[in-house]
Formats: sequence, C-alpha cells, structure tokens
Amino acid sequence: MVSYMETLGSRAKAASREAVTFTTEEKNRGLLSVAEELYQNTNTILLENEKDIQAAEENGMKSALLDRLRLTKQRIQDMAKGLKEIAVLDDPVGEVLSMKNRPNGLRIGKRRVPIGVVGVIYESRPNVTADAFGLCFKTGNAVILRGGSDAINSNKAIVHAVKEGLRKEKLSQDLILLVEDTDRGTVYEMMKLHNYIDVLIPRGGAGLISSVVENSTVPVIETGTGNCHIYVDEWADLNMAVDIIENAKSQRMGVCNACESLVIHESVARQVIPMIVNRLKLHQVEIRGDEKACTFSEDITTAEEEDWGAEYLDAVISIRVVDSFEAAVQHINVYNTGHSEAIITENYKNALRFQDEIDAAAVYVNASTRFTDGFEFGFGAEIGISTQKLHARGPMGLEALTTYKYIIFGNGQIRE
Repeated sequence: MVSYMETLGSRAKAASREAVTFTTEEKNRGLLSVAEELYQNTNTILLENEKDIQAAEENGMKSALLDRLRLTKQRIQDMAKGLKEIAVLDDPVGEVLSMKNRPNGLRIGKRRVPIGVVGVIYESRPNVTADAFGLCFKTGNAVILRGGSDAINSNKAIVHAVKEGLRKEKLSQDLILLVEDTDRGTVYEMMKLHNYIDVLIPRGGAGLISSVVENSTVPVIETGTGNCHIYVDEWADLNMAVDIIENAKSQRMGVCNACESLVIHESVARQVIPMIVNRLKLHQVEIRGDEKACTFSEDITTAEEEDWGAEYLDAVISIRVVDSFEAAVQHINVYNTGHSEAIITENYKNALRFQDEIDAAAVYVNASTRFTDGFEFGFGAEIGISTQKLHARGPMGLEALTTYKYIIFGNGQIRE
C-alpha cells in the first residue's frame, strides 16, 4: 500500500519533470500570478493565522517565537514583493558554466540545472512557505513543505493562494505540496523519501536541525542555528557599537540572525558596557556576563558555561570581556554556529583580520548581523541560511537550488 508521504513524493517528482520544460517567461508569469493571489487573499490568510496565534498563546509560546509565527498585512505584502523580486532576477537554469575542447574533438560543457524535488521541514514561520515556493519554482524544482503544526492553518491558506496562482497560469499545482498531516511520523517518513526527494532543508531550532541531519537518508543542507556574536574592538566607535548591538539584538529576537553574544575588549569595557546595558534595558533584555563584565554593571548576572554557546531566541544576551583581538577571535570560533559574526572597529587591519580568521558564513564589519537574509542580500528571498561548507553557504537563493550536468558534443568519437 502506498503511503500518504509516498503519494506526495510521487506527485512532486512528476511535477518536477514537467518544470524542467518551463521557459523563464512562464516561470515569471507564474510568480507574478501567485504574488497577486497573496494580495487578494490577505484577509483570509490573516484570519487563518489568527487561529494559529490563539492556539500558540494558549499553549504558552514565548513572545519572540509568537513574533515568528504572526503574520500582518505588511508581512504578507512582503511575501508577495519577494516573489515579484524573484521574477525579475536572472534565471540561473540553463547557464553554461564552462565549455572546453578536448584534443579528441569532444566539446565538454557544464550547465546549470534544477535539483528536482526539494523538501523543506520548518517551524513557526509561515513566510517560509511562500519564499521556498518562489525560489524552487524559479529554478524549476518542485517543493514539498512540512511546516510546524503550530502554523498549519496559516500554511494551508498560503499554499491555497499559491496553487490558485499556478492554476490561473495553467501550471502544475503539484509544484508545491504541503504535508497537511501534522503527526510527527510524517516528518520521519519524509526524511526517508530518498526515491522522491533530492535534497532536504531543515529550518528551525537546533533540535529540529540535528534530528534531520542524524536521521535523514535524503541529502541534507544544514541550516543555521545562530549564536551570532558582535565583538567591540578596542578601536570601536562606541556609539556606533551600541546602536548596532541594539538593532542586532532587539529588532526581532526570535530569528537566527539576531545577536546572542557580545565580546568586549577590556580597554573599552568600563565605558561601553554600561552604555550597552542601559540601551538593552529599554527592551527588557536580560544580560549574563563573565566575572569582569559583572564588575561594570550591577544589572549583569553571572553567566554559566552553557551561555557562551546558547541561541536564546529570546530577550537574553551574554557578554564576555577579553584582553586581546586574538582572544576575541578564539572565543567566537569556539562557540559560534557558523552563521553571522560582526566586529565594530575603526582599525582597518583588525577588520580584515576578523573577516579572514572568523569561521562563519557571513562576517560583518561595522554592521548588524540582522542583514544575513536573502531579501537583504538581493536574492528576493531565501530558502534558508546554510552554515555548512559543501554546495551552499550563507543565505541560499536561486543558484543554491541548482546543480549541474555535463553536456558533451561529439562528431563520431569512440574511445580507443
């Protein structure tokens, strides 16, 4: 007997084979049609999202995660805008990456092609539904989505709008398939659908990501938990540092590119730490610090070892005081998650050293870590932020959802 997940996999595989025949114009028309449907269905999507919000509140979801779940009219408009931006981006499919002539007369080229079927397992972020569809569709892939049960009503409403946009352009509605069965067993079955799914992308907390990496027989692109650091160098503009830290921590606390850890050079610690504390107190942020940091403010509580590696996704931040640039780099490279790291400095040499020596997907000089985002990087949207080093790293846009094939032209050659 064919299971529910196998049925979805089979439908997605068939749709992906149809998608490779689409022209760029057809894909762009589909994206614009779906964007219009999101606009037209805004009120319906908001009503369904409110059901999810009410259930999450009743279940005691913390405020930062509620913010990830909540949709607003502006956020839906941003989803639609993202699809329109994807439509105007160059289509990477079909790009010839190289072409060379061999001594025997063969011409061997390398051409960019779709991956096929992309599976996405994610938590509490309904905007991922539209973003993942847009990027996969533009690159000629089908996508199977398994969102969190706490966002099921929102995701159903968004997928309905997407399918309606595809239907109006006479394109396969199976190019986006939502796993509507919220039983946890479907997640584990999805991880084993290697006959149908070509790559699996988990988006969510550390528990979800590690579970997918450890249990999947489908190739996985590991996306980022974000223990993101900001290092305030001895040569920092301290007012700039405080402004950047406030933005990186407080603008949205429940996202992976929010700052979770601060590293402060001891030569500026006495001056800047009280400034940081006063600014973050405006946002009710709890501050946990090492012994030195605690001496500079009575509002800092003593940090434990687990704080240095924590992705809080909440109104909490850690502070470590160091005596050198080298100590800052060492601390960050030990405890970071390979996501986004920043230095605040006016010292050009230290800025370049930081970018060279820090092991992360995105390394900033004098800017907030909150910019690690496909939309901000000009990708239109992102399907995730890869913290691994193979195939894709950082915000994953269109090119990250393609692979390549070799194309060979001959005129009768046979191998001796």
